[in-house]
Amino acid sequence: MKVFGKWDASEVEIPDLSVKGYINLKPRIVLHTGGRHAKQQFKKSELHVVERLINKMMRKEKNTGQKQIAYRIVEEAFDIIHSRTKENPLSVLVRAISNAGPREEVVRLKYGGITVPKAVDTAPQRRVDTALMLIAKGAWQASFKSRRSIQNCLADEIIAAANYDVKSFAVSRKDSIERVAKAAR
Repeated sequence: MKVFGKWDASEVEIPDLSVKGYINLKPRIVLHTGGRHAKQQFKKSELHVVERLINKMMRKEKNTGQKQIAYRIVEEAFDIIHSRTKENPLSVLVRAISNAGPREEVVRLKYGGITVPKAVDTAPQRRVDTALMLIAKGAWQASFKSRRSIQNCLADEIIAAANYDVKSFAVSRKDSIERVAKAAR
């Protein structure tokens, strides 16, 4: 089975071993689980990574709750990615997720009446969630009040994040998060 009937997930390798268990590329007929994962902790890591991206794309503006529109956006973005890079869009997406997920974050601890920032390692599932959220957010921000379509913006964001380009919103935010964490060590 192929994603969107075009892209084979069996040839995709996950370069980052820490998130390997949380990026699911098992074949699915339809990328729509209907929220069956919501009641149990850590079940969302069993969702296909493309469906998780589709769910993140549903969070803004007129697409809120409209999965078919988000489905088409991601499908067309994958076609654009393939036409520009001549690679499997799933492998480009997996590279983008591993490049855009922050490895270290800051938590605020309270000692008495003083709040102290402390750097902590980010859990692998949170890395994947944050990377997908930053990719979707960057695409929406690039297409807002712009003539460019959301499909082109999403494709640009994924390609830039896969190439670790600082022009990517996701990579620049990841760097800023890690910079703050480094200062809080």
